[in-house]
Amino acid sequence: MPAAEIFIQATETDPDVIARGVVHEVHERLRAGLAELQPVAGGDQSASPELVDFCLQELRQYLAAADRDLYAPAAGDAETRLLVDALRIGAATLNAQIDDLAAAGAVEAARISATIAAALDLHLRLEESVLLPALAALPSVNPSLLATDLRAYLAGEQVEEPTVIDVRKIARGGRHPRVFARYAGLAPGEAFILVNSHDPKPLRREFEAIHSGAFSWDYLQTGPEEWRVRIGRVAVDA
Repeated sequence: MPAAEIFIQATETDPDVIARGVVHEVHERLRAGLAELQPVAGGDQSASPELVDFCLQELRQYLAAADRDLYAPAAGDAETRLLVDALRIGAATLNAQIDDLAAAGAVEAARISATIAAALDLHLRLEESVLLPALAALPSVNPSLLATDLRAYLAGEQVEEPTVIDVRKIARGGRHPRVFARYAGLAPGEAFILVNSHDPKPLRREFEAIHSGAFSWDYLQTGPEEWRVRIGRVAVDA
């Protein structure tokens, strides 16, 4: 094992511990930001522009980052698929509540913002107490990737969404999670190119099992030393 990969399990050098710490830091920032901007009891109950902007920008950016970095790697495993489905339903509900808040009048704003805060707190607790331990148990998930991408979110950086993913440059345990995370970020009709040193047939079988009928798979190059496959999300018929 390379020196850079040596760590003591359950200590601050453990990638799982690091990933949990980063996720907790992000969660606490969201909770604190939302609480600070809540309407004050007995005062003006309208949603401040800052509160609406926080929900439309900060909170929505996190929900998108969580789907890409936390949910997508777990969506392909039978043990965590239902959990991911439930979290995605929760995220969709939060997004709908954010829309309601942005359109609300003064009377409704306090109620909706309080509902968002309560729903978000439960959502984040599920991520920390249920999803993260489940992710740590999946051999295909690389916690170092989770921490790296969420750190980029904390820093306000855009996580690169490459049009070409060369998995030869990714540690073996993180290859399939990275590919599925990229697929999760595609809009209908979009695609990316996978580069590998061999025919990625096992990956295609996983796509067939998880996204049957919803993805495209086109070989652009078939060896002998390099394989290139265009993987896309099938466009929805109008």
